Amino acid sequence: MSFYQKAVAGLLFPLQERLKGHDTITVHKAMEASQWLTPEALAGLQLENLRRFLLRVEQNVPYYHDLFKALDFKPEQVSSLADLQCLPLLDKATIRAHTEAMKARGAQGLKRFNTGGSSGEPLIFFLGKERVSHDVAAKRRATRWWGVDIGDREIVVWGSPIELGAQDRVRLARDALFRTELLSAFEMSRENLQIFVERIVARRPFMLFGYPSSLALIAQYGLEHEVGLDQLGVKVAFVTSERLYEHQRKLIERVFGCPVANGYGGRDAGFIAHACPEGSLHITAEDMVVEIVDREGRVLPAGKSGEIVVTHLFTSEFPFLRYKTGDVGVLAPEPCICGRGLPVLASVEGRTTDFMVAADGTILHGLALIYVLRDMPDVANFRIVQESLSLTRVEVVPCDTLTRTMVGEIESGLRARLGEAVQIDVVEVDEIPREASGKFRYVVSRVAAL
Repeated sequence: MSFYQKAVAGLLFPLQERLKGHDTITVHKAMEASQWLTPEALAGLQLENLRRFLLRVEQNVPYYHDLFKALDFKPEQVSSLADLQCLPLLDKATIRAHTEAMKARGAQGLKRFNTGGSSGEPLIFFLGKERVSHDVAAKRRATRWWGVDIGDREIVVWGSPIELGAQDRVRLARDALFRTELLSAFEMSRENLQIFVERIVARRPFMLFGYPSSLALIAQYGLEHEVGLDQLGVKVAFVTSERLYEHQRKLIERVFGCPVANGYGGRDAGFIAHACPEGSLHITAEDMVVEIVDREGRVLPAGKSGEIVVTHLFTSEFPFLRYKTGDVGVLAPEPCICGRGLPVLASVEGRTTDFMVAADGTILHGLALIYVLRDMPDVANFRIVQESLSLTRVEVVPCDTLTRTMVGEIESGLRARLGEAVQIDVVEVDEIPREASGKFRYVVSRVAAL
């Protein structure tokens, strides 16, 4: 480790977290030790955290206070993780219907977030400082498994347009100190791919972080143009937010000359699991209980495929309790050979976000179009289908009626990204069916991105 990296990790990062009111450093230190507990000891720690979480939720969150009372559910009597099954599953519709009642009384500093990305319905929710502290700590622990840490040079390819507001300038200054550079995954044009490759070569990062599809596009460009990206000293490429396909893994590893570390989580559900160097997706068991359920909501044993349900044990200010992620997965029956007692997800399926292709050939991340609709308050659900470079169809389930104003906003937003001459057909529908896998796709492109 360099002197600068040690200074960032040991001084700047703790100072930042303290100023934010986060308990990240203490949580991370505890996690570094607890990962080596036996599976039985970790289950005991989970149970302690679960009981404490349920007691706080009962005392402070109106929605759950009333629900526990109606079910005669007593947190102090919880004696096993299986007792969670006495409580109903939580879905996005329930959160939307009871958003205010799900906030803890007296909660301070809650921040509003929204999601809806590539699967499920759009959701507005709130995060407290406790939850953020645990997620940041869990991510740092997983990063360190691969021999890199905060303060090492990093390139992030993510769906965040770089703007010049006051908050963005603060973030850019922070990123410069922490040696992180952000590249926008929204526009993957050939010109931008060249710029991205040039930036990676100039920075010589120790680690990459981004969508697997975005890193694969960059890798493909580097391969086609014979850029020696495998000579830069990249130690690991972290990927998340989409399903990682094997051809993407092989391409990224070949071009950058480093292993790919897959991660699974979400802004709503939290930092759920991350791969260790042995390849196992370890669940952040100190922070959450993961269940696999069938279509009727019955919990399935390890080895059986079903929907992933998460209880985040440090969300007592806005609880995610038996939250249905909409993703399909399988729990592994055995721990990893790496020696960590953390349970393992054998597989996660269905986390895909398509690319769209603009009329001029620019490749756009699907989220660039999703953002146009997901925050529209009068849109209950939607799907964007790119039929060709000149035609995109948008299916909209309105909360009430699809108005001309809404149609105009959708058309202008999509044309600004796909091209002013592109035909945007907005149609009102009563329902949008899910795929056979049970997943919902906001974006379907019938135009090859590569």
